[in-house]
Amino acid sequence: MHRSKQDLRTWFWGAYLVSTLTPGVSAVQFQRQLGISRYETAYNMLHKLRSALVAPDRELLLDEVEVDETYIGGEEEGHPGRGSEKKILVVCAVELVRWVDKKTENERVRPGRIRLRAIPDASSNSLIPFVTGNVKPGSIVRTDGWAGYLPLSKEQYVHQPIVQGQGKDAVHMLFVHIVFSNLKTWLLGTYHGGVQEKHMQAYLNEFVYRFNRRFFRGPAFNRALGLATEAECWPTYKNLYKAGEADGWIHPG
Repeated sequence: MHRSKQDLRTWFWGAYLVSTLTPGVSAVQFQRQLGISRYETAYNMLHKLRSALVAPDRELLLDEVEVDETYIGGEEEGHPGRGSEKKILVVCAVELVRWVDKKTENERVRPGRIRLRAIPDASSNSLIPFVTGNVKPGSIVRTDGWAGYLPLSKEQYVHQPIVQGQGKDAVHMLFVHIVFSNLKTWLLGTYHGGVQEKHMQAYLNEFVYRFNRRFFRGPAFNRALGLATEAECWPTYKNLYKAGEADGWIHPG
């Protein structure tokens, strides 16, 4: 925000909408609602705010965690599933929170915190560092039977691979798939599926930030401002548009 030509209140509105509004806000919507003259200005402002949404000291997920991957993008003829070449591969970790309902005395479970990362492939070299960098050692980690997760048994986790099937007795990792469904609905509804691969991580960071603070909208806004003022680096107009190149901006995450 330092030495910005935009009014400080415009920055605050951007931080508020990005951190608390469930569907988020696109640069086009932000430009229109705040009366910003140029689309590029709104686009750059939102990306600067997104660059601060990953807390450097965030705690690892723990206890029970579901991990899976999905592809973001439309249908690609001849390349189903992990054989896709144009879609963006995203891996997700979801922490499970269990508690006892005082009214029914039944145990219930819901998704807690999440982590998302765009990865180049579904190999162990991509999946294992994601898990070790986001999940606390000693936790139970549930995945599907994909071979890329097998090295988890050699790490400090209780790895529980699940072979998912169909029918009434089928076993599913429910919550990670709920997160993927919400993520895809958001990207399609707010951005109409137009997020570029080189910027995908920024939008994943935004989604994770709001999801993890969905019960605390007010503090989410305050925290976003705090992280923004503590940020040590942020994208410039020039290196943001060169993201994905050697001298371009690298989205945190």
